Amino acid sequence: MEIYAAFAQQESQSMSENIKMGIRRKMRQGGICLNCTRFLGYTKDPDGRLVIVEDEAKVVRKIFELYLNGFGVRKIKKHLEENGIKTVTGKNEWSTSTIDRILSNEKYVGDVLMQKSFTENFLTGKRKKNNGELDMYFIENDHEPIISREVFEQVQIKKGKK
Repeated sequence: MEIYAAFAQQESQSMSENIKMGIRRKMRQGGICLNCTRFLGYTKDPDGRLVIVEDEAKVVRKIFELYLNGFGVRKIKKHLEENGIKTVTGKNEWSTSTIDRILSNEKYVGDVLMQKSFTENFLTGKRKKNNGELDMYFIENDHEPIISREVFEQVQIKKGKK
């Protein structure tokens, strides 16, 4: 029985490595690999391209506007909740870390940075932030932006990221 388990684990690892190689090859060739099933402001069209969901995009624009008007992430959270604005998953309560990630996400200006994180262990499926262990792939002007570059840059400066 143990030998079958070992074979099954080896097969699973081999499949995982083959899938990763295919995804990385696609990224190197300029192909986009995104998971945006829960990505505020965008959905995917039948070809896998990001397209704006206008009702959600209004929320994204409001978050950026509030931040530039002096609201911190806690005040933005409070504003969204008090105004009955739901998260992308339909929840009433917002996370400050979600708001902070929205304010830092390059996808809102139409760019894509791929492989910001990766699956460290195929058995556990645990993801890890990519701190240079793997190549990252940046594609500028990949899709229609929700936020102007000027607004995005102002926010990054205010956040101390530029």
